[in-house]
Amino acid sequence: MGKTIIQKIIKNNTGIDAKPGDIVTVNVDRVMIHDIFIPFVASKFEEMGFTKLWDADKVVLVYDHLVPASQVDDTRHFKIGNEFVEKYGMKNIHRSDGICHQLMTEAGYVKPGDIVFGTDSHTTTYGCVGAFSSGIGYTEMASILGTGTMWVKVPETIKVNITGKLPDNVMAKDIILKLIRDLGADGATYKALEFAGDTVKNMSVASRMSMSNMAIEAGAKCALFSPDEKTAEYCEITLTDKERDLVADSDAVYCKEINYRAEDFVPVMACPSNVDNVKPVDEIISNAEGGNIAVDQVFIGSCTNGRLEDLMAAAEVLKGKKVAPFVKLIVTPASRKIYRQAAKNGTLKILAEAGAMITHPSCGLCCGRAGGILTDGEVVVATNNRNFLGRMGTSKVSIYLASPKTAASCAIEGRITHA
Repeated sequence: MGKTIIQKIIKNNTGIDAKPGDIVTVNVDRVMIHDIFIPFVASKFEEMGFTKLWDADKVVLVYDHLVPASQVDDTRHFKIGNEFVEKYGMKNIHRSDGICHQLMTEAGYVKPGDIVFGTDSHTTTYGCVGAFSSGIGYTEMASILGTGTMWVKVPETIKVNITGKLPDNVMAKDIILKLIRDLGADGATYKALEFAGDTVKNMSVASRMSMSNMAIEAGAKCALFSPDEKTAEYCEITLTDKERDLVADSDAVYCKEINYRAEDFVPVMACPSNVDNVKPVDEIISNAEGGNIAVDQVFIGSCTNGRLEDLMAAAEVLKGKKVAPFVKLIVTPASRKIYRQAAKNGTLKILAEAGAMITHPSCGLCCGRAGGILTDGEVVVATNNRNFLGRMGTSKVSIYLASPKTAASCAIEGRITHA
């Protein structure tokens, strides 16, 4: 019987021909801890009796959610993190260099075929380069730090085939939002999402990242794209035979297959206050009283859509135009590297001239910590990954999730619209 991509990754790691439902112990290639969780991981690690890390070089600590500090207690996380780093000889530390999920692939920590865990649900992002990556809690992370291993139940796989050419005003964000709507918020629980088709092959790694990032919003354990030459260029590697073989066999067995024609996709939004409450933008407009939903703020950034490709797409829409006078447009590049690239190629200049406020790379606004928190009755169109009640301010803020092109169009018009 043929193998899916996740089965091949597990076979390469363990030597076991595991089938869905089997429980296996894997050797972990890399772990990521971010600043919110480091105090709990450190405490649990020592409570378990460990006195050294299984491999200090395989542990990455990222300060991103709490920078710059917005509450007094935030500095406690930095202090405990710094003490843990010094005590156990960690070297891979990123203090305000960018968002953890961007840095893990950008800085070369994750390669095709790796098995990676992180203390954040959106760790599924690294599937963009063909890695099995998933989020875990602080107890599991402490155990990995001491042993270098983790048990997993081999997930069933849902295959998503996409063929054809996308319309100009549609981005990868529109694709993943529609998929989440079709599956439901729990429709892929503990499943692997495997993406295939010529549309996927033609996507940039950045677009694949947007899709694997949001796989968790349908409950997925991981999301996987087969490594190709774009992957190799992005990771600055030459693919090995094993890495090139991370393609599902023709007779692989899936629990479900979903087929899309790229031409059928349209700009969509996830409406308040669930990520699977997805509707075409035209439908939202037609159902609005007077056909108009005023927007108070637009946010372009996050680990979902803060990459250079995303900023450039927004700049393309905003070039030569101005943000509506009553709208705050906040742009947050996903990393320092992206910030520098966007500054060098003129993207930030276009955004700034349009009226955008450009911030330091961080998770701040996406996780409701700082940098543009909203209040009762306000409406925000954002490119991040969650629109839950209270996510970006009070519980009476309406959050619409959209692609960078759609978000930029809303900033110009001051209402919900699309490019």
